[in-house]
Amino acid sequence: MVTALLVLAGGSLLSVSAQTTGKGDRISGANFATRSPVLGRHGMVATSHPLATQIALDILKQGGTAVDAAIAANAALGVVEPNNGGIGGDLFAIVWSAKDRRLYGLNASGRSPMGLSYDSLRARLGAQKQIPLYGPLSVSVPGAVDGWYALHQRFGKTPMPTLLQPSIRYAREGVPVPQVIAYSWQVAARRLADNQAIVGEFANFRQTFLVDGNSPAEGSLFRNPQLAATYEAIAAGGRDVFYKGKLADVMDRYARKHGLPLRKSDLAAHQSTWVEPVSTNYRGFDVHELPPNGQGIAVLQMLNILEGFDLKALKHNSADYLHLLIEAKKLAFEDRARYYADPAFGQVPVSWLLSKEYAAQRRKLINVSKASERLDAGDPALRAGDTVYLTVADDEGNMVSLIQSNMLEFGSGMVPDGLGFVFHNRGTSFSMQPGHANVYAPGKRPFNTIIPGFVTKQGQPVLSFGVMGGAMQPQGHLQVLCNLIDFGMNVQEAGDAARFSHSGSSEPIGTVMTDGGRVALERGIDSQVRAELQRRGHRLAETDFFGGYQAIRFDAVNRVYWGATEMRKDGQAAGY
Repeated sequence: MVTALLVLAGGSLLSVSAQTTGKGDRISGANFATRSPVLGRHGMVATSHPLATQIALDILKQGGTAVDAAIAANAALGVVEPNNGGIGGDLFAIVWSAKDRRLYGLNASGRSPMGLSYDSLRARLGAQKQIPLYGPLSVSVPGAVDGWYALHQRFGKTPMPTLLQPSIRYAREGVPVPQVIAYSWQVAARRLADNQAIVGEFANFRQTFLVDGNSPAEGSLFRNPQLAATYEAIAAGGRDVFYKGKLADVMDRYARKHGLPLRKSDLAAHQSTWVEPVSTNYRGFDVHELPPNGQGIAVLQMLNILEGFDLKALKHNSADYLHLLIEAKKLAFEDRARYYADPAFGQVPVSWLLSKEYAAQRRKLINVSKASERLDAGDPALRAGDTVYLTVADDEGNMVSLIQSNMLEFGSGMVPDGLGFVFHNRGTSFSMQPGHANVYAPGKRPFNTIIPGFVTKQGQPVLSFGVMGGAMQPQGHLQVLCNLIDFGMNVQEAGDAARFSHSGSSEPIGTVMTDGGRVALERGIDSQVRAELQRRGHRLAETDFFGGYQAIRFDAVNRVYWGATEMRKDGQAAGY
């Protein structure tokens, strides 16, 4: 039995059994929604932490742009939610420029160390077939800081020291840790402690992210004065202090001492890449994602496949509906496992993968009454030759969809001396199979799971959105979009509705699905649906993670922003 303690007037405590309390009833809108959408005309922010949201909202009210506010919020999340994001990780963004009436895409993901050859890595791995999840071999160049400055140079106007100052203050004086972050922090720290032998150097992690040897409890204060000093250095010295200056020197010394192949020369050579978002039209809406090395085009592939079915005629989250989405996911993920990789190292057949003709071919492989157990990737070449998400909109109509990650919670577990952040472990996403599109190579970007999303219609911005969480991200994008477009839910309901999560598909690291994988269902999906999915051959499993969603919808007629953040996170949407 789960028991909660409520503080009454006078300080006395009342225990309340979670089994004896139920969800209340809403007087308007869907009963499963946790709240109404947040409305505002001049600006809107949605992040996974209320303090980050308030910082971004303050920047907007001071005349900052959407990108200014997004940078300030992302910096804050590195302080208040360091398990999921921080400057040791990568960043991707899609920006709607009201002035230019178009979208811009930024790939701020880092590359593998130039001094580590495939053969050298293979030798260091020994009998291991894959790069370990933790430790020195999992670290690639962190791209987030350069991403901030690339965005700011093109779309910002508030000075960077001003954007970083609120985070510096919170890092020094401390922030109270909210419920979901406290839980995730504890789980991640325990997992890293269990893998100390792989991580190697663990003292810096304990010193930086544990309090008296323990994860901070809900409501307790967490301080990170080392990160405050790092932010101050960046504010004073710009991006070069991180990639070429004294911070790079610290990272280089740490890497040499603890067996990381990363060097200062790798940091100095890094730069973000402006890319053209790719899109497909789904029932009159243009859905935009970023091209590989990310996985965003999986969303577009799934939508293309599902466009051939009348989803609206099916009951939401019925067995028929969920079966189609799961099977479409399996098909798209086979292509994801085979083709999605750094385009600088080989041709990625994006145009063919996103064609309606190819989707029609793949759609025919879906058996509406039976779950597939093994699938192959399509052959377009014959024709064509744990994470933080936030979104911000400003008074001028600019919108930004930004996602940033450590990869797994607390990434590699390796914390450079005195800098207050953890190196991500995105390098673990490389394949070690020779000839694979995503095979490891020096100076190559690994396959990346973090994807921002955006929707337009007839050249007007409609929705800036994202869903956090590895392979859950494209599945979450798909379910949110179907909720909005096929079932007419509002922007809050679309995120709160119960979800499925399918695992066990073939992966870009080289693993292959042979048994159909596993399907996890949230409790809002009823028992009859579960039984029918099992009858069709789906293997059900449990998970405690179904993503984390934020979104802003723009009503062009009334010029009103609708903000939303789901109940699976500690987040807040706020506008003015």
